[in-house]
Amino acid sequence: MTRSFDLNVQAAIAQAGFAKGTNELYNTARQEYQPQALSHLRHAITSSGPLNVVEIGAGTGLFTRSLLAHPEWAAVHALWAVEPSEGMREVFAKYTSDPRVVLSEGTFDATNVEDDWADLIVIAQQAFHWCVDYEGAAAEFARVLKPGGVLSLIWNHEEREAAQWVDQFMERVEQAERAPRAPWEHWRTLFTTAPYTKYFNRPEEKIFKYDATGSLDMVVNRVLSMSRIVLLTDVEKEAVVKDVKSILQRGEGKVWIDQEKGTFAYPHWTQLVISKRI
Repeated sequence: MTRSFDLNVQAAIAQAGFAKGTNELYNTARQEYQPQALSHLRHAITSSGPLNVVEIGAGTGLFTRSLLAHPEWAAVHALWAVEPSEGMREVFAKYTSDPRVVLSEGTFDATNVEDDWADLIVIAQQAFHWCVDYEGAAAEFARVLKPGGVLSLIWNHEEREAAQWVDQFMERVEQAERAPRAPWEHWRTLFTTAPYTKYFNRPEEKIFKYDATGSLDMVVNRVLSMSRIVLLTDVEKEAVVKDVKSILQRGEGKVWIDQEKGTFAYPHWTQLVISKRI
C-alpha cells in the first residue's frame, strides 16, 4: 500500500538533512552535469548575451560551477544563486569563486530577485522536490523572468532499469526512509497552476543517458549524502551501508570499467525540462 505524503514534512526533512555540517559529502558524492545537457539548455535561450541567470536551490554549487565552466555559457554576465539552507550556502561559498556569482538566502516563491531580471531560471539536482507552494513558485518565476526568458528544471537520476544492482540499492534506501517521498511526478503540478498556464508555454522535455564511473566508496557516499539517510541513527546508517555493500559485491548486472581499480559503469540519466515565459 502506498503511504501518503505531506509536502511540509518533505520540507522539514530537507531543512534537517541539509543543515550545517552535513553537506561536504553531498558536494563530493553527487554527479556533475553532462555537457550535452548544458549545451541543449543554452540553445533554448535566444539571447546572445550578456545573460542573467537565477539558480534556485543552488545547494553546494555543483550545477553553478558546471554551467559557468561550460564554453557555451561564456555569455553569462551574472548568476544569482538562491539557497534556503545555511549549511548548503557555506559549502557553496567555500567551493565557488566567481565574480559573476551572488549567493543569497531565498526560496522558490521568494527569491528576492528584482522584476524582469533573468534570462534563465534553473532548478537543478532534485531541488524542486522540496517545493511546497507550486502556485507561489510559478508566480515568482513569471515575475523574475524577462518576457521570452527560459525556466528549466534539470535532474540527474540513477537509471534503475539499466542494472539490477542499481534498482536493488535504491530500493534498500527507500526502505530505510522514515517518511514517504512525494510521488516522482508530483512536481508536474507546477504546470497546472494558474500563474504557469497564464505566463508560460507548454514545457518541453529531453533525456540524456550516460554512465558515470562508479566505485564502492562512491555509491556508499552517494547514499550517505541523502537527506533522509542523514537523519537516521548511526545504527540504522550502518545497516543500510552494510546492505548496499552486499548488493554491490553481488553486482547483479554490474559492468566493470576496471575491475582491478574497482570501477564500474554507474548508469544515469539526465532529465531536462524547458519552459518559455510568454
